[in-house]
Amino acid sequence: MGVPLPRKDLFYIPEGVIYLDGNSLGVLPKGAAARATEVIEQEWGQQLIRAWNVAGWMDLPRVVGDRIGQLIGAPEGSVATGDTLSIKVYQALAAALKMRPDRRVILSDNGNFPSDLYMAQGLIGTIDKGYELRTPAPEDVAGAITEEVAVVMLTHVDYRSGRMHDMKAITEKAHAMGAVMIWDLAHSAGAVPVDMAGSNAEFAVGCSYKYLNGGPGAPAFIYARPDIIEGVEPALSGWLGHDAPFAMELGYRPAMSTERLRVGTPPILQLAVLQEALKAWDGVDMDDLRRASLTLSECFIREVTARCPELRLASPTDPTTRGSQVSFAFAHSYAAMQALIARGVIGDFRAPDIMRFGFTPLYLDEGDVIRAAEILEEVIKTRAYEAPEYQTRSRVT
Repeated sequence: MGVPLPRKDLFYIPEGVIYLDGNSLGVLPKGAAARATEVIEQEWGQQLIRAWNVAGWMDLPRVVGDRIGQLIGAPEGSVATGDTLSIKVYQALAAALKMRPDRRVILSDNGNFPSDLYMAQGLIGTIDKGYELRTPAPEDVAGAITEEVAVVMLTHVDYRSGRMHDMKAITEKAHAMGAVMIWDLAHSAGAVPVDMAGSNAEFAVGCSYKYLNGGPGAPAFIYARPDIIEGVEPALSGWLGHDAPFAMELGYRPAMSTERLRVGTPPILQLAVLQEALKAWDGVDMDDLRRASLTLSECFIREVTARCPELRLASPTDPTTRGSQVSFAFAHSYAAMQALIARGVIGDFRAPDIMRFGFTPLYLDEGDVIRAAEILEEVIKTRAYEAPEYQTRSRVT
């Protein structure tokens, strides 16, 4: 058993706020601001360029990657951090296609996060060799994996509904058909137990600003199965992915480890904040976290279903097939969410009609969940969402 949950004392949560949007942007961990100040004033300010060696800046992508690896069941040295999730998707997908040069189909699903599909479409256009992106419905993915497929690229937990793919079963089917497997863990890392080593998938990617609480724009990560790394051909052959960057060789020679998946200069401020944020996970058992998450989400579903029959559950009813979020569909979802936020309960909206709520047991308890449902009931029953101030859509929803 790990440390007791929640660990609210490790986070800054504004007075009067119930935060149910950690699946989009995590809250500020205590210590993160002080760590950023230390990096700016002491390391950058006093050590200047010497900090790359003295303060260990050059090693941060690996050090932070190893800490994330512990949360996703990845062995030491198999996770690199830096860049954005879209870049990591591109890297993994391009490398995977080179591993199956005689195949021309990329298989995803039509519920995948749009950016992953955009990156696939852009890569197909760049290569211009007759590749095809297929996107069946999520429930039809396994049946669509055929010997034509080069790569199966899926998001483990659906960003809209929280529906969760069976990682092991789909990876096994992909391998049985000779395809390479890529998992996007954006809504899984820090939310559900993940066993990348046990899954045997070749690649995984993810972001760190959601459940890992790394802050807006926090660096992404990429996992590569250790036995394949020396055969991975980086599509983005950046300087810091070179085996010896400071040899200043004119030709690219990839590092003999996951370091080859580094591209540009690491974002030191963001990595340092993320490293500090990950301390909140010290001693946390992911199975304990999963049990707490399901307790919270099941409580919320019961409360909202009883209080707000106008809302339709848009997430799986079976908790074992759901991540750490719950979604409800409602004709006035955007306005209702704005009214809810104005009353201190923060979730978010996803088109066309989804009210989305994330459950982060590090800083939420059952009392928070019940109170949130009570406030949601008040918004729906009084039709508070009809107020004019809730009708104009902001740029970020």
